[in-house]
This record gives sequence, C-alpha cells and structure tokens, in this order.
Amino acid sequence: MMRKPKVVILGTGGTIAGRAGSNTEMTGYQAGEIGIQTLINAVPEMLEVADVTGEQFCNIGSFDMIDDIWLRLSRRVSELLQQPEVDGIVITHGTDTLEETAYFLNLTVKSEKPVVLVGAMRPATAMSADGPVNLLNAVALAGSQEAVGKGVLIAMNDQINGARDATKTNTTHVETFKSWELGYLGYFQNGKPIFYKASLRRHTAAAEF
Repeated sequence: MMRKPKVVILGTGGTIAGRAGSNTEMTGYQAGEIGIQTLINAVPEMLEVADVTGEQFCNIGSFDMIDDIWLRLSRRVSELLQQPEVDGIVITHGTDTLEETAYFLNLTVKSEKPVVLVGAMRPATAMSADGPVNLLNAVALAGSQEAVGKGVLIAMNDQINGARDATKTNTTHVETFKSWELGYLGYFQNGKPIFYKASLRRHTAAAEF
C-alpha cells in the first residue's frame, strides 16, 4: 500500500477560521475564532489524500500580522520541512496579508518541499463557506510531487498562484487572488492540482536570503 503524503497544517487564523452571528452573514464576522483542529475535523475528505496533522501557530486576523510572527513562522516551517517524514506544509491565513506572508516565505524558507497558503473570503460559519474546499485543495497540493520545487503557492478558488506574482484584488469576491501580468500557475480539476507553468525566478532553497 502506498504511503500517503504527510502534510502539517499550521493555523494562523483569518476569515477561514472566522465566526459570524448567522450562516447568512458574509461580512462583520470575527476572524480567527475557530481552532485548526475544528477546521480539520470539518473536512474529513482530507484524510483520504494525506496524513494530516494540525498545529495552532497563532489565531489572528491577518491585518494584525507583524514581523515577529513572520520570522517565527518561517523558522517553524523550515523546522518542520527538515523532518524527513513531512512532505509538505499548509498554512491557513487571513487574506489581508496573505500575499505578503507567502512572498516572505518564498524568500526565506530553505526547502523545495511544497508550502501552500490558503484562506477564505467567507467565514467558516457561512452557508456557502469557501474555506473547506480551499483547505482540501491546499492539502492535495502540499502532498503532490508536482508541487515540489515550485516555490510557495497560494491555493484558493480552484486556482494555483505563485507567491511572487499573486495579489488580492477584491475584498469580498471568492476569486480575489490573481497574478495579473503572468497568470496562474495552474488549477484544480476534481481536487487534483494541474500545473501549466512554473516560475523561473529564484525562490526558497535557491533564494539569496
């Protein structure tokens, strides 16, 4: 029997872990209210594609992200990726500073193993929450051999963006992260990541930092 890839999910809070007063509220929620293990338990399908464990790194709205957290997060990701049994990392994150965190990790994490950031535009309590499928896709991406050496990635709305080029373009739409000049690196088809291109810029294990 083939070994499932081992993926560690680091929770940092954000809308994907947000709680609202009702399932129809898409704004005005409290970010970072729900723990990472609860998010994992809500998507049992993840266990079919990977051996998943969770770690609550912090639990904030990403507008509160600061340099100290970035530095500690980079060190923790690097520590985990040095473990031979760990195949990839997923980081749940608020979208306000998701692109900045992704790019910082793209410059400072010294590993070719996949690191995938994932968020949501609707809180976890919403009847049409986008977080669960985003998280499932992110785990599949972090555990895939195709993602090795591609740098830090962003998995949202069935799209794969590279950390260097992605930017948030809308405050409410689920299709918010785009790479305007160079385009997406790939897409998800039935939960499987499909790459069409890769960045040739230096990153992660080859970065100067």
